[in-house]
Amino acid sequence: MGKSGKPATRICKTEADRIVIRGRNLATQLMGRTGFVGLFLLQALGRKPTARQIAVVDAVLVTIMEHGLVPSAVVARLTKYGAPDSYQGAIAAGLLGVGDRYAGTAGLCGELFERLLAVPKRKRTAATVEEIRRHRTARRPLPGFGHPTHKQADPRVPRLIRIAQQAGVSGKHIDVMRLVEQQLQRELGRKIPVNISAAIAAVLGEAGIPPSMMRGIVLIARCAGLVGHLHEESQRPIAEAMWQAAEQAIAYDGDGAG
Repeated sequence: MGKSGKPATRICKTEADRIVIRGRNLATQLMGRTGFVGLFLLQALGRKPTARQIAVVDAVLVTIMEHGLVPSAVVARLTKYGAPDSYQGAIAAGLLGVGDRYAGTAGLCGELFERLLAVPKRKRTAATVEEIRRHRTARRPLPGFGHPTHKQADPRVPRLIRIAQQAGVSGKHIDVMRLVEQQLQRELGRKIPVNISAAIAAVLGEAGIPPSMMRGIVLIARCAGLVGHLHEESQRPIAEAMWQAAEQAIAYDGDGAG
């Protein structure tokens, strides 16, 4: 509730001669004075971001923006092919595929790391093993570990960690990520490498970004990537070829089925 007793927002208000975002005049105090990432963090967190936060979030956006013809890009292209008049529909279709199984697991990783960091350090290894075993019992993959393409190591992970460290962030989230990796290897008897979702969660956690925002940051990056895919689709279309490939790859065996 606001000071007036009514429901209130602290993000933005618009008047005839000005737009105010978090107490700052958009035209005179923000435009030309702050970059997109800086304004995004100010708007979301309600305080001026540090240079470290801006550097880490910018690196994450670059890291996760593009990864080829993944499901989100495929569905965006196919939606544009089916509804060429609905650009926003194609973007939305692609973003709807970012979830707990694919691309959107950074938030789940962030929650995992926060739970483990809340445990006293002397008990953290045992708590980590308990988390791993709970996921195994439920037959759920541990978010942030393993990758269908980068089976040995995700090349983005060490580079992102290095960038975050060069930006001067502390290391407790990164340390707990490594702890999970070590204990997962012991439990399974084989190495399951850290993937980029876990690394994103770790460096964003170091930068003070709450887990509840992490999937949103991934979505911002994916949205930018989808714009590029749709632009290419308008210039060098491949959606029809993808559709025909699906038709050829999937057999029908429903004759006589109940």
